[in-house]
Amino acid sequence: MVISTLADTVLRQIETVQNSVNETLFEPVIRIGVTGLARSGKTVFITSLVANLMNRGRMPHLAAAAEARIEAAFLQPQPDDTVPRFDFEAHLSDLTGPKPRWPDSTRAVSELRLSLRVRRAGLLAGLQGPRTIHLDIIDYPGEWLLDLALLDKDYATWSQETLARAAERPQAQAYLAQSAAVAADAKLDEPLAKALAAGFTDYLNVARLAGYYDCSPGRFLLPGDLEGSPVLTFAPLTGDGTNARGSLRREMARRFEAYKRAVVRPFFRDHFARIDRQVVLVDALGAIHKGPRAVEDMRGAMADILGAFRPGRNAFLTQLFAGKRVEKILFAATKADHLHHKQHDKLTAIIDALVRDARNKAQFAGAQTQAMAIASLRATTEETVTHAGQTLDVVRGQLLETGKQAAFYPGDLPGDPARVLTPAREGAESWLDDDYRVMNFAPSVLSLRPGDGPPHIRLDQAAQFLLGDRL
Repeated sequence: MVISTLADTVLRQIETVQNSVNETLFEPVIRIGVTGLARSGKTVFITSLVANLMNRGRMPHLAAAAEARIEAAFLQPQPDDTVPRFDFEAHLSDLTGPKPRWPDSTRAVSELRLSLRVRRAGLLAGLQGPRTIHLDIIDYPGEWLLDLALLDKDYATWSQETLARAAERPQAQAYLAQSAAVAADAKLDEPLAKALAAGFTDYLNVARLAGYYDCSPGRFLLPGDLEGSPVLTFAPLTGDGTNARGSLRREMARRFEAYKRAVVRPFFRDHFARIDRQVVLVDALGAIHKGPRAVEDMRGAMADILGAFRPGRNAFLTQLFAGKRVEKILFAATKADHLHHKQHDKLTAIIDALVRDARNKAQFAGAQTQAMAIASLRATTEETVTHAGQTLDVVRGQLLETGKQAAFYPGDLPGDPARVLTPAREGAESWLDDDYRVMNFAPSVLSLRPGDGPPHIRLDQAAQFLLGDRL
C-alpha cells in the first residue's frame, strides 16, 4: 500500500510537470471547476456559458469577444478518457428546443473541452498569429466537496458531530430512534447495517429538501455507480460502543475509513486538486426564502466548501513542484432573473457577505475573488405594476408548476446584508419584518438570431473575470 501510494504520487508529479511544460510552451489549458449545492444551476451555467462562447453576440463585457479577437470556438474531445463527457448538446436542446425544460441536475463529475482560437492583443499582435486556448470545464456536485472535511476525522468523532447536529432537527427523529435502538455491543448484521444506512440516507435527503446544507457524506445523496456498495453502507451510531472484532460498530468504522480512502481521496486527487479557476454557484434566494436557519446553514456549508480550496497564484515553478492553485474564485448568486434589476446589487451584497471570510482568506493567499448576481439563462421579463396603491417592480414568467404566465414580486431585499445574516447567526426561526418569497419559472421559448447565444444576466462579466486575463 505504501509503495503503491508513493508510486502514484511520483507518477502524478511527472504528469504535472509534463502538463505544465506543454501548457506554458504550446497551447495553454485553463481548467475551470464549476460547483455548487443542489439546485444552484451548475448544468445550466455550463451549458449557457459554452453556448455563449461559441455564439458571442450577447457577450459585450468579454473583452476578447467585444474586440472580435476570438476567431473561432469549437468543442474537442476532452483529455480525460475516464471522466464522463458533459452532455452539452442534450442540455442545450433541453433549454432551447420548442418545448424548453430545465436539464437534469448534476449527479457526478463530468467534463467538456472548449477550444478558442484567439488573436493576440497589444502592439506586437500583428507579428504573431492566433493561438489556441483550451478551456477544460469540470462539473462536480458541491455536496462532494463537503466530504473533504471527513479526511481529518475518525468514525467516532464524525458520529458524535453528526448526531449532535441531527438532534436539533425534526427530520432526523426517525433515524435517531432507529440508531438508539441498536445495542452498543451489537454484532455485525448486514441487514441491520443496510437498514441503518437507508434510514440515515432518508434523513439526509429530507434535511436537504428542508433547507439544510451540511448534509454529508455527499455520496449518500448522489451515489452514482456506488449505490448499494459496502462503502456506502455505514451510518453514525450513538455512544462509544465497542470496537471488538465482529461488532457492528467496528465494521461501520472500517467502512467509514474505506469511504475516505476509496471515494474522497481519489476525487480530491484526480479532479479537485487540478483546478485553477473555480466557480461557486449559490442559490441564495432559495435559502432566504426558507428562513434564517437555512441562511446560516448555507453560510456554514459554504465555509466548509471554500476551506477545501488551495488559493494562490500559479507561478510556473510553483505549479511544477507544488501543484496547481486556484487562481480565481467566482462566487455567483444564481437566479438573478427572479428579481428586478434594481435589487441585483442587494443580492450581490448578500452573497458577498455570506462568503466574506472565505474571500478574505483567498485574497490573502494571492487569489482573486469576485461576487456577482447572475442568471445563466434569463427566464423572465421585467415590469412595473401598481398594486393596492403601491408601485412594485416585478418579474414576469411562465410558472414551472402550472405553465401559466404570472407577475411576481418576491419582496424587497434589505440594503444592509446584516439584516439577513444577523438573525441567521442568532438562530431566529423566521424573519422579523419581511417575508421573502420565491417562484420557480420555466425556461421561455427562445428565438435566437444567428450569432446569439441564450439570453443571460452578467454571464459575459463572469467570463471576463474567469478568462479575460488569459485571452
